Amino acid sequence: MVRVGIVGALGYGGGQLVRILSTHPGVKLTYLSSELEKPVKISDILPNLRGFLDVECKVYNAEEAIENCDVVFSAQHPGWAMKEASRFLEAGVRFIDLSADFRLRDLRTFEAWYKMRHESPHLIPQAVYGLPELYRAELKTARLVANPGCFPTAAILALAPLLKEKILDVSTIIIDAKTGVSGAGRMALKLDFHFPEVNESIKAYNVAIHRHTPEIEQEVSVISGQQVAVSFTPHLIPITRGILTTVYAKLTEDTTSQKLTELFREYYSADYFVYVLDPEIYPATKDVYGSNFCHIGLKVDERTGRVVVISAIDNLIKGMSGEAIQNMNLMCGFDERAGLDSPGIEP
Repeated sequence: MVRVGIVGALGYGGGQLVRILSTHPGVKLTYLSSELEKPVKISDILPNLRGFLDVECKVYNAEEAIENCDVVFSAQHPGWAMKEASRFLEAGVRFIDLSADFRLRDLRTFEAWYKMRHESPHLIPQAVYGLPELYRAELKTARLVANPGCFPTAAILALAPLLKEKILDVSTIIIDAKTGVSGAGRMALKLDFHFPEVNESIKAYNVAIHRHTPEIEQEVSVISGQQVAVSFTPHLIPITRGILTTVYAKLTEDTTSQKLTELFREYYSADYFVYVLDPEIYPATKDVYGSNFCHIGLKVDERTGRVVVISAIDNLIKGMSGEAIQNMNLMCGFDERAGLDSPGIEP
């Protein structure tokens, strides 16, 4: 059994890690911690675990975590992992970071968008970007994984086959994404996320300045082999979890919805968690709720010469904790589906 620890176990992402890993056939949860003044029983904070997992969540102690773990997940805020990852790696503990600390390969880009000085720039080249559909081979030998953001996961999966085939005018890419409120995190105490503000409303936020923008641009540039800039606008909608992303771009050649559907299915033929729908059938967040699946549908708009690609994920699972566990499975030699092979919750 692989000994696994979670630092930041009481947030929404950390809580999903605990829930999924508690039934994973190849691991044992040996260390849980959070930003606490004193230890607590985890089921007192995460009541869905009552009677199922009543272990102690501790005040963070690096030495204790290192001694008791083979793999550690960090579900902490940006800036934490860059300070702590080195001591785990030096002790031979594999480290999966769910924050943005190691996602961006260019140091200046990170510091410009995240408004902080990176304290471990020497680790950035060691980090593998944790999108299995792109970096499966690299993840199998990774020691440090930068788990992707939720919006980048949904957007990159919607774009990758088209970019690889080089049939898009990359200067025309527009990404419109809608997300549930859980994406703000459990400790999001801003007025914007207060129930009366969110309910029965939809609004754009961080227009043209969202911090996931350079992450999307980095990966689509790698796939396409050229520098790409995208227009990305996220919207907050009154649901708990889920992301629906609609991508628009000009095609550089004539094609049909059927041909592009076949292209997507071929591209993702080895990717269990990406499901490509039949032409003119489109995904919904409800269909992937609670699952690690990404559903993709598309349509060629022959009138305008554009393609419209729609992807749906659960932001807390495929967009965060499920993807992190998928990465761990690859790192540890497990079946990639271990602990994750279940459909969405319906209704």
